[in-house]
Amino acid sequence: MTAVVSSHIVQSSPRQTVQARFQSGLVLEAPLGTSVEAFLTAASTHDASIRADLLMGGIVDGRLRELAYPIKRDSALDPVQLSSSDGGRIYRRSLIMLMATAVAELWPGVRVNVSYSIPEGGFYCKLPNREPFTQDELDRLDAHMRVIVQANDPITKQIVPLDEAVQLFTARQDEDKLRLLEQRTRNSLTLYGLRGREDYYYGYMLPSTGYLRYFRLIRTDGGFILQYPRKDNPTDLPIIQAYSKLVRVFQQADQWLARMGVEDIGRLNRIVRNDRIHELILVAEALHEQHVATIAGDIYERHDQHNVQLVLISGPSSSGKTTFSKRLAIQLLAHGLRPFTLEMDNYFVNRELTPRDSNGDYDFESLQAINLSLFNQQLLGLMSGQPVILPRFDFKTGRSSQGRETHLRSNQIIIVEGIHGLNPGLVPDIPPEKIYRIYVSALTQLNTDAHNRIPTTDVRLLRRIVRDAQHRGYSATDTLMRWASVRKGEKDNIFPYQENADAMFNSALVYELAALRPLAEPLLLQVEPATPPHIEANRLLSFLRWVQPLTSEQEEMIPDTSLLREFIGDSSLYDYIPGMMNEDNGYH
Repeated sequence: MTAVVSSHIVQSSPRQTVQARFQSGLVLEAPLGTSVEAFLTAASTHDASIRADLLMGGIVDGRLRELAYPIKRDSALDPVQLSSSDGGRIYRRSLIMLMATAVAELWPGVRVNVSYSIPEGGFYCKLPNREPFTQDELDRLDAHMRVIVQANDPITKQIVPLDEAVQLFTARQDEDKLRLLEQRTRNSLTLYGLRGREDYYYGYMLPSTGYLRYFRLIRTDGGFILQYPRKDNPTDLPIIQAYSKLVRVFQQADQWLARMGVEDIGRLNRIVRNDRIHELILVAEALHEQHVATIAGDIYERHDQHNVQLVLISGPSSSGKTTFSKRLAIQLLAHGLRPFTLEMDNYFVNRELTPRDSNGDYDFESLQAINLSLFNQQLLGLMSGQPVILPRFDFKTGRSSQGRETHLRSNQIIIVEGIHGLNPGLVPDIPPEKIYRIYVSALTQLNTDAHNRIPTTDVRLLRRIVRDAQHRGYSATDTLMRWASVRKGEKDNIFPYQENADAMFNSALVYELAALRPLAEPLLLQVEPATPPHIEANRLLSFLRWVQPLTSEQEEMIPDTSLLREFIGDSSLYDYIPGMMNEDNGYH
């Protein structure tokens, strides 16, 4: 066969430039090794959707990269801005480094712990080895941080041998870091440096401090809040409310962790490795049950004194609301109150009356998707002892029809679980003194160390990935793709009303990451590379690998009534319907 030689093929020299291709069709060319930041800054002059002042990183061929990352081959490039989840994480991580550096320069030897997140966008910070900052001291810290920002000092990056990192943290007496490094399997560690102070942060950072213009320090009970911008309005810092109930949950969590001697992931890892996890599981579960019993006792007292008849339970996805509701019902039974579970899903309006979202899709999470007039009318009827014909909603046809007739006895109490449980607009016709509201969520989580937080949102996501795979047949990719929509619904319908709760139940369990890792890790490893879900999967894997997983024998130590069993499986409460043992007395 005679070879065909194309006239379009010519001899050439190696190209010393690279091209960046953008989704808009824009193609930019620059010298080999040009940074992501340089390409994106240039692209911002051609594309109004890219704001140079909000650039935090880039997606290069499907992988998240830092602004300083050099592009060495032709690549697809997308901006990561402060208005995105990944951009927000890069900003917050760098902001923590700025704060820790400023504290070390002003008060050598003083330690600052980043403890919990605040709903409007902030970290609750504490000083474990001295009294909280006065207002004057906090003002000094704020001023010094802004001096560093104005100087635009570089944030450097280097990979060092693990032994060198251990020596650094030993000399600085950073025991939390040393405990964490016991779990390290690689023989090296990435360190970031600012003004001569090096530290470990899991995840990418900004190239310099000049990007960190948006922050505020707020003095609060026992510490201070480091406020950061939210992605929906990245250049604005709204006034933070005083979340007194949430702060009490944080304080309770601190007391529990101190009681159990587990303040960070490193301590948990030691307990798992030394096979001392059984006692920790038992204590953590006992604290949960103790809190459920306390809430049930409070409901009983209010029922006795004020005739409380309605318990509304709400919380974000994968908070364990189902198991909590069942355990609460059992505790109420122990107090002599018989639970009557009313299913909110049966009160949807007919499909054609369902409101639509901005995309034109049915918005089933809208408050107006519920037949509020019927719901309130039937609640009042049930609470007054009248017989009521309950509705039944058919999700296939999208229509409501009549269900069975029922009525309440004198010692029965209605339990309703749903996303709108804390919204006063759900039950405008019910006297407030007859309502008891409960907010359920994983409100706290062990941090890897003093400066590296594990967001409770990520733990809920891991719970959901594991549960979706076990009970719904969804892959990790499926769950990750839906998560943004789930989070939007939480933000719109749940979080604004959490302080309306009469009680808050913190569903986090101190040992749960060790139980979730062996189940979540193989699911996350199946996510296809170079896809948006893979970026999230890789991020989740990066902190899970700092956690010592439970063995199969240790996993069996988790009680079958544990809230965690709702996600990992084998819950004895899975098929339990509260009140079934006395169904003839009006239960359902």
